[in-house]
Order: sequence, then C-alpha cells, then structure tokens
Amino acid sequence: MKIEVFDDKASLSKAAAFQAATAIRRAITQKGTARIIAATGASQVEFLAALTSIPGLDWPRVEMFHLDEYIGISSEHPASFRKYLLERLIQKTGIEKYHLLDGDADPTEVCIEVGRALIPAPVDVAFVGIGENGHLAFNDPPADFETDDPYLIVALDEVCRSQQVKEGWFSSLSEVPEKAISMSVRQILKSSEIICVVPDARKAQAVKLCFGGETSPMAPGSILRNHPNTTVFLDRDSARLLNQEFICQR
Repeated sequence: MKIEVFDDKASLSKAAAFQAATAIRRAITQKGTARIIAATGASQVEFLAALTSIPGLDWPRVEMFHLDEYIGISSEHPASFRKYLLERLIQKTGIEKYHLLDGDADPTEVCIEVGRALIPAPVDVAFVGIGENGHLAFNDPPADFETDDPYLIVALDEVCRSQQVKEGWFSSLSEVPEKAISMSVRQILKSSEIICVVPDARKAQAVKLCFGGETSPMAPGSILRNHPNTTVFLDRDSARLLNQEFICQR
C-alpha cells in the first residue's frame, strides 16, 4: 500500500482520476474490456467529476460494479447510491454494462444475483473510500474479514448513520436505514488495483486509525495495508494526524 498526500481535495481528485484512467486504459489495451468497482458518497464527488472529464476513455468497454447500497430506499431517493452512480458516472460516460444493487428488492437475492455477475473474472480497479468510523464500503466495525461471499447484508452502526446525516443525505438519524448491502472486504481485496480516495479533516481520525495503527476489524479500512497495489489519496486535512513516515508527499 502506498499513501500520497496532496495540498487540497482538487489536486487529490485529479491525481486519483489520472491513475484510475491509466488503470482502465491498461485493462482495455490488454484484454479489450475493463472491470471496475465504483464507490459513492461525498468524498468521491470531485474524484468522479475529474475522472468523467478525462477525454478518450473508451467507456462502452467498461463494466461497472456497485460497492454498496441502503436497503429499503428507492432509486429516486436523494441518498440512493444507484441515483448517485447513474447521475455522476453512468449517464455522463455512456457505460453500457453495469450492475447496480437494488435496495428495493429482496436483499438476499440481490447479493446472489450481482455476486454471480462479479465473480467470474477479476476486477481491474476498485474505487473506495473510508468512513468516519473507518468502514470500508459499508463494512462497519467490527468488520467481517473472513467471509468469501462477494456481497453481504450488514447492519450500519450509529457513527456511520450519523455521518450520512451530517453530509446532508438525510435530514435526521431516524431516516437513515439500519441495514445495507455491501461488497465484502475479501471481495474488495481481490481487485487487481485499489484507489482509495479520502479527503477532508473529518476523516483525519479514521485515517490515523486505519493507516497509522494495527490492522484490525475495528478499523476496517486498515485491511488495505495488506493489498500490494493500493494507493491511498489524502489531502493535508485528512492526513494531518498521520505520522510522516507513512506518507509520500506530493
């Protein structure tokens, strides 16, 4: 795992987008297609905007998989990650082959159906972030580091649910679903490359917990330290509590 720190969110997002585009182009050149995993949330907005503005990417050759989704909200809800990906990635690029997690459908069946599409071939690059509680996807602490299931039904803890309110996706904690569908930790780690985008001061404690301490299910994002081809993109605000020995300054 490599950590890079940038002056601000804008420069972080551009650098991460350039690396993501390089990974996509490499896969298309080598295999004719690229398989990606896309993350959502406030931390990914500028990164996806930068990525979708890069010219010359052959998006119709990209197959996209969905990282996580709330159970029990429609695709029209402002917090729906299906809505987020349709508006910020799929419709902007013309991706033709994508697998969204339907939060309205039976969650067990959704896990099976999308998992069946995911596992036959490797994922070339996964885009992820970490939450204020250190979660990876919606794998809140203590995360399951053992299951090989591609997708899980998970319970969301109060820190995670409160973050969604603070970010403006919901108006109150009572509106935030208590369960979600999430890609499993082990499935994420099967990706050939992982790009982890973590800006903003409110993530500084989680960054320290995940990348400055021990690998632990209580800091789910810490598992990325075991992946040989992960780059963590931080800005100075999110990196402010991290010891300099872990950082490649940019």
